[in-house]
Amino acid sequence: MIVENVLPEHYPEMLIVWENSVRATHDFITEEDIEFFKPIIIEQAFPAVTLRCVKDVNSSILGFVGIHEMKVEMLFVLDEARGQGLGKLLLQYAIDNFSANCVDVNEQNPLAVKFYQHMGFSVVSRSPTDDMGKPFPILHMKL
Repeated sequence: MIVENVLPEHYPEMLIVWENSVRATHDFITEEDIEFFKPIIIEQAFPAVTLRCVKDVNSSILGFVGIHEMKVEMLFVLDEARGQGLGKLLLQYAIDNFSANCVDVNEQNPLAVKFYQHMGFSVVSRSPTDDMGKPFPILHMKL
């Protein structure tokens, strides 16, 4: 698998990956939350980070990572592609190429917390809400 640059024309496809991944791993998020976050993700979050993706043989995006100032701001993999090492590949790419050393993780997503711990991250603090003030506790992790 090759990690590739992302262009703005990839944003709609990446939003599909984001939604698919969120539905598979964030069972605490409601339909209203998903609809609330979608325009923010595509209009504000994607343009604010450096994005890289992994595609399949048909050039369809399987997963992506977004980095800003040494922080992994987003890492999402299609549900059907989970467990194949794509998350590890993207995270290691962010560490190796962007010196990424921290990440915020939803506390209510224990698989993600375990993934980052397996990759060497430790919880350094906790916030009771996310950046939008929504009641989703966030674990702040460092490598």
